[in-house]
Amino acid sequence: MTRFAPSPTGLLHLGHAYSALTAWEAAAEANGVCLLRIEDTDAARARPEYEDAVYEDLAWLGLSWPDPVMRQSERRAAYGHALERLGRLGAIYPCRCTRADIRAALAAPQEGAMSDNAGSAVYPGTCRGRAMHEAGPGDAIRLDMERALGFLEGEALTWHETGPVHPGHHVADPAAMRNEIGDVVLARKDIGTAAYHLSVVVDDAAQGITHVVRGRDLLGSTPIHRLLQALLELPVPVWFHHELVRDEAGKRLAKRDDARSIRAYREEGLSPDEVRNLCRIRIK
Repeated sequence: MTRFAPSPTGLLHLGHAYSALTAWEAAAEANGVCLLRIEDTDAARARPEYEDAVYEDLAWLGLSWPDPVMRQSERRAAYGHALERLGRLGAIYPCRCTRADIRAALAAPQEGAMSDNAGSAVYPGTCRGRAMHEAGPGDAIRLDMERALGFLEGEALTWHETGPVHPGHHVADPAAMRNEIGDVVLARKDIGTAAYHLSVVVDDAAQGITHVVRGRDLLGSTPIHRLLQALLELPVPVWFHHELVRDEAGKRLAKRDDARSIRAYREEGLSPDEVRNLCRIRIK
């Protein structure tokens, strides 16, 4: 069981098409099924017209999927239950820091901050130690990486990957998780609004996903997801990270950069096969 899980915050581009095609082909080769999931937790940017375009573009490419389609905006209760479990473990805490606060703390780390990561994006631990009952409506909920790793009691976090980018058996490095990943955000603003790391783990388990197919830009998320799976006692899938589709300058395609959409190619008269081939000649 694989899945394709786009966010309806813009039109799909060639990178999405390649990822979707890779997921569907992987499922077909294993006589499995590829599910479609709509990751629409970003209420400020998600639009119904973009969700409609997802269905239209994928169908135009010749892809189909079982109904009903899971939509993350309808799964707040599931994420809330996962956060409550992590809260009982003492593995999360509320964080009131703004991005400006974090930048300032990283520029001048205080006692207890990760001084060896000054200038990086690793959260310096300003709010670490706050209790969950102190959480306010504007707080983020962060994973306490040190405490979370402590619950493993020395047990290694392992996983297996297939595909062209990172194949083989892997073991997470706890020191790197502390110093290079740190206390990631699991929820935004309130206990029912999950951020990517939590929602994807909870939803993959709920849908019975056995093989996670995604781009190599998400390779670094795997240790976080394995840790959450261990804490929540969820099944462990196999990961398949594929290469990325890039523009003529070698830059990864992104919605925020107005990457050329599948719809634009359709309107120019390209066929589905031509778009499929265009995806494949641009992977790097």
